[in-house]
Amino acid sequence: MTQIKLYIVLLFLGLGLQHSYSQSYQFKTSGLSVLEKNDKGKWGKWSDLQLVNIPITLDTNKNRIVVYSEMIQLFEIVVYQPIEENDTDIVYSFTCKDNNGENCTLSIITRKKQDNRKQLYISYDDRIIVYNIFNM
Repeated sequence: MTQIKLYIVLLFLGLGLQHSYSQSYQFKTSGLSVLEKNDKGKWGKWSDLQLVNIPITLDTNKNRIVVYSEMIQLFEIVVYQPIEENDTDIVYSFTCKDNNGENCTLSIITRKKQDNRKQLYISYDDRIIVYNIFNM
């Protein structure tokens, strides 16, 4: 009987600790730009920055990133990539699948030499979407 109680206590402790490591991060966008490949497979030019005010959630409990734009963009996180850091940037990258099942990489980049400005890059084979973001 004592062993069963011990297992129950350990189970609840384990679940509690696991829950404490999972988090949800809230961001808001301030700008959006898009880069696309042309018919020859070459990258074009970045579009003009559009001012946008869109909420974004990174939810590590549900392994997803949601961009609450007019058409909601849902990204299922398949792989949490190692954090990369250098003199100018800190990069948190995620291998994802979008609403349509298309593979993409999302990266949250903190620009150290630009007052820690943050950007969210959504990278596909033929296009890249970048949002300027800030913590809520």
